[in-house]
Amino acid sequence: MAANFRQPSTTSDRFAAGGVSTLQSSLERQVLRGLLAEWENALWLLPEPLRRSIKKPLFAIRDMGGRLGCWSQNKREIILSREIVTGHRWDDVKELLLHEMAHQVTHEGLRATSEPAHGKSFKQACRLLRANPAASGTYRPLHARLNQGEELNDKDRIVVKIHKLMALAESRNPNEAHAAMVKAYELISRHNVDLIGQGVDQDYHSIFLGTPRLRHFRETYQLALLLQDYYFVQGMWIQAWVLEKGRMGRVLEISGTRKNVLIAEYIHDTICRYIDAAWVDYRRGRGLNRYRKTDFAVGIIDGFKTTLRQASGTGTRGSNTHLPVRMVDHALTRYLAQRYPRVRSFSRKGPGHDAQVLADGVERGRKLIIAKGITRTDGFKDQVLEYHGEGNP
Repeated sequence: MAANFRQPSTTSDRFAAGGVSTLQSSLERQVLRGLLAEWENALWLLPEPLRRSIKKPLFAIRDMGGRLGCWSQNKREIILSREIVTGHRWDDVKELLLHEMAHQVTHEGLRATSEPAHGKSFKQACRLLRANPAASGTYRPLHARLNQGEELNDKDRIVVKIHKLMALAESRNPNEAHAAMVKAYELISRHNVDLIGQGVDQDYHSIFLGTPRLRHFRETYQLALLLQDYYFVQGMWIQAWVLEKGRMGRVLEISGTRKNVLIAEYIHDTICRYIDAAWVDYRRGRGLNRYRKTDFAVGIIDGFKTTLRQASGTGTRGSNTHLPVRMVDHALTRYLAQRYPRVRSFSRKGPGHDAQVLADGVERGRKLIIAKGITRTDGFKDQVLEYHGEGNP
């Protein structure tokens, strides 16, 4: 969650400025509570003997002149930049916290006080905490790095073709737009299957989708499964601090290559916006409650999934698709096993659904067309992209 309460103060708005200061202080108190909760959660990643040697530190939020954070061994204090805690997402904040916690573990647990700051013991602590060894100092936060853009090499030429197809998906002709989107998805699939099959070394990243919440509705789980089944990422529901509630909740974290997590994030946000807009239109004059929105949303996801299922040729007789068989990405599997050493599954039964609302949602979902759903290469830099549906949602 990002918030920025910095506003100019003048004589005429002293009261407003005082209110802003109060809001800033309240936000920072909640952030400090969240840092402690996340620190305590991460502590259980350590082996028991090492865990017992680590004591709870102090936490502070300060203006740091461009630095993101630091660990003060003398004061036993983890300090994070005010800029990052008020202006970035919680997974950015958590990434930085784990980095500084790794310094604490290095000094207090591994007793490596004479090694370089990012030496062998520090890297060991990072591995244990699933921390990023580079996430400190003036290093850019997670999402700034992921969206920085990359120059394309010969292996990425297929990505240019995908971009062109996604541009065609903006056509006002529904049939042409739909065909272009499906073809782009086919190329995305083939591109990933080829990379996996060739054993190309790839870097993996993990990001939050949406914000941590105490409760998630059924459509969020269905959307998570869609991304996992069709967009070459793996999802995990993990504990995370819910800033506005002051409690630990859960959030969906997806893992995959840089391009794939950005594609999945875009698809996720696009479908969520489409659901919200379509629901406002659909419920007008009907007097439907929040549970019926879940039925409608699940229908939209199922409808869009039908498009992807047809594109991939799964469950479709006589499909003319030429997609290769989906392959297991063993490198991603190893990354996940290291990141999530203890995993448990769960299931929950929701209330009954309205069959008609669900069917209406499916019909809307079949009309969803996602245009430019991956990074654009104009100037070899990534840009913020758009989507549209067929007519009004």
